[in-house]
Amino acid sequence: MQTLLNTTTKNQTITAVIDDLKQLTKFGLSISVVFSAIAGYLLAADTIRIATLLLLAIGGYFMVGASNVFNQIIEKDTDKLMKRTKNRPLPAGRMSVNTALAIGIVCALLGIVILYIINPKTAMFGAISIVLYVSVYTPLKPVTPFAVFMGALPGAIPFMLGWVAATGKFAIEPGILFLIQFFWQFPHFWAIAWLQYDQYKKAGFNLLPTREKNKKASTQILLYTIWMILVSIFPVTKLTGSLYLSPIAAIIIFIVGLVMLYYGFELHKKQTDKIARKLMLASVLYITSIQVIYVVDKFLH
Repeated sequence: MQTLLNTTTKNQTITAVIDDLKQLTKFGLSISVVFSAIAGYLLAADTIRIATLLLLAIGGYFMVGASNVFNQIIEKDTDKLMKRTKNRPLPAGRMSVNTALAIGIVCALLGIVILYIINPKTAMFGAISIVLYVSVYTPLKPVTPFAVFMGALPGAIPFMLGWVAATGKFAIEPGILFLIQFFWQFPHFWAIAWLQYDQYKKAGFNLLPTREKNKKASTQILLYTIWMILVSIFPVTKLTGSLYLSPIAAIIIFIVGLVMLYYGFELHKKQTDKIARKLMLASVLYITSIQVIYVVDKFLH
């Protein structure tokens, strides 16, 4: 009986540690980053190499995981103040800063080394994303809404990172992929900032473009959504090198974009958290859908 209890306790401990690691590296966000990178790779690769795909997935996870660990170390005190973050390992006291720091350093080193095995440029962009996220975006968050712009830079790297992993070079094609994810960041994150306005304010963050939930802020959301849609369908013009989008795929992407734009207009009109949540969910649907559409379109043509 005692052996059974010990085994149960041990299993519960292991499960708790794994859960803390998932929270520390933001498992869901990291997986979405890996998905974007894989989509970019599939778009660029003439021959799909499973080994490279695995290295990109693992290295990409470590890369974004490291950024999230360092971010949570810096923000451990403000995380205590917000309902959605107070139960993370650091603010809840389940993990020490030194332990988290060691995990972050190991993740960063592994991520860069693994991406370097693919090619040096992939590792370089991976390193840039960590530096920008941790050294620029995170310190700016309590200071200015401009932090969202700086955060959009590393946030836009994953989609194009896959292309660079496949080709070893940066050109107009990964540049367009970067711009798609760059412009997408603004309506997506501002919808979250709208939803979490009171919690963010409590923690000393004010990340809406006008610092208030108002029509000027929702106008900015609309403008960036329009730019996002235009950049997303631009490859249909055949002016983006080997990155091409068929007219049918462009129409589908445009329609999916209109869903986001609709909720953007609804938010502008009604100014409610309920609509902001719908916009946020629509933005997640958008970025996932267009990456799938781009890849499927490539293999159908």
